[in-house]
Amino acid sequence: MTLVVRDYDEAIEFFVGVLGFELAQDEPALTGDGRPKRWVVVRPPGAQTGLLLARADGQAQQRVVGEQFAGRVGLFLHVEDFGAAYERLRAAGVRFDGEPRSEPYGQVAVFRDVAGNRWDLIGPPLAQTNIAEG
Repeated sequence: MTLVVRDYDEAIEFFVGVLGFELAQDEPALTGDGRPKRWVVVRPPGAQTGLLLARADGQAQQRVVGEQFAGRVGLFLHVEDFGAAYERLRAAGVRFDGEPRSEPYGQVAVFRDVAGNRWDLIGPPLAQTNIAEG
C-alpha cells in the first residue's frame, strides 16, 4: 500500500522513531519521467507487509496528503498491550482524536499519522469479569 506524504525524512521519523516501525527499504529511484525520488518502505517489526511512503509529486498528490481516506479511519495498528502503546504514543506527541474506548472487537483510540491520516490503534478487548452475586 502506498501512503502519500509531504517529506520522506519527516515520514520516516514518525513511522520509525515514533510508531516503532522498521525501515525496510530506503533506496534512490527515478520517477517515470526520470526525476529522482526514493523507494521508502516501513513496516511494523517482524511484519512481511509494509507501507510505501511516496512523497507527493505535483498539486493533485499534494491535495491528498492526509486525506487519502476521505476523513475516515483507513489504517489499523494492532498492538498486544494497548495501554502501554497508547501512553507511549501520547508521550511522543501523537495526536489522538478523543479518548480510548472499548468496543466488542477491542480497545480503540483514533490517532493521526504525520500526514494527518486517521488510524485506529487497536488492542485486545478488556477482560470481561462475571461477578457472581451471592
